[in-house]
Amino acid sequence: MPGPHDLFARYTFGHPERAAAELRAVLPAHVVSDVDWSSLRQESGSVVDPELRETESDLLFTARLRSGRPLLLYVLLEHQSSVDSWMALRMLRYVVRQAERWRQAHPESTRLPVIIPLVMYHGPEGAWTAPRRVEELFDLPEEEEARERWRALVPRFEYLLDDLTAEREEALRARSGPPLARLAWLVLRYGRTKELARKLPDWVALFAQVQAGPEGAEHLVVVIRYLQWVGDGVAVRAAARRVLHSVLDAQRAEELMTSWAEEMIEQGVQKGLEKGLAQGLEKGLAQGRLQERAELVLRILTARGVHTDEAVQQRIRSCTDGETLDRWFDRALNATTLRDVLDDLSQ
Repeated sequence: MPGPHDLFARYTFGHPERAAAELRAVLPAHVVSDVDWSSLRQESGSVVDPELRETESDLLFTARLRSGRPLLLYVLLEHQSSVDSWMALRMLRYVVRQAERWRQAHPESTRLPVIIPLVMYHGPEGAWTAPRRVEELFDLPEEEEARERWRALVPRFEYLLDDLTAEREEALRARSGPPLARLAWLVLRYGRTKELARKLPDWVALFAQVQAGPEGAEHLVVVIRYLQWVGDGVAVRAAARRVLHSVLDAQRAEELMTSWAEEMIEQGVQKGLEKGLAQGLEKGLAQGRLQERAELVLRILTARGVHTDEAVQQRIRSCTDGETLDRWFDRALNATTLRDVLDDLSQ
């Protein structure tokens, strides 16, 4: 099953205009000037090894050079948190697979098109450190002259790298491209870091540009869903709420936040149960979930304009019965008064 990183990256960069923005940002200048970008097309199919599909995904694009020759652009989206030291070998294997597919589809051709490989990385644990050349993986002699003689006998292959973790925020914001591509670079860069909650309010103008586009509503939902998956903690949700209220009317903003809350509870309960069963800490996890659900009930009531005084807030926060909190949560989604939510409330 595709994960959130795969879905978000494919949605964003599977579109030719946004893919062109990514490729233009990384390809050498002479390649950028030689490509007829109006010919860029995404091709179907993946060559990623099945056991790695949860941590990486790939996109293949075809284009024409201004000379008329074909060009293949192979993009691997690396989602795992750690750097794979064998990536050069994997990328060589994937590029060979693409070349073999092209040969099968063009049996009359006597030459292969140039295939340019690119890795996009957004792991949260630091910059990319793996070799980018296959020849660096071979155990060659230490002495330089002998090393050069032996290097001529091993495969030579290098992939391009867009290491988002090594890019400064200012550089990503200055990249050229559609608003969704520029926002996606930032979200991928900071989505799994502790800086996300602090950064989100600074991107309000970019969120507004995304929202103002022809498919702005859909794009905004995709971004918010990704933040829901990767953003950790109350601070991220609070920051996302402020951003949404800045670019949407209050009702639509709260609809998105309510959807976030519902899915977060479902995911959180499932993850909490799995972790609790694995570690024998069910009681502690359950207590944390109860507190989280109580806060969500209060936030939904506030969003719907239902006033809660200090006594009511204390009652909700001190509730230790999960079924009661679930019942209050369901009622709060459509409540207009406290009486619609709390049991035995005299008003």
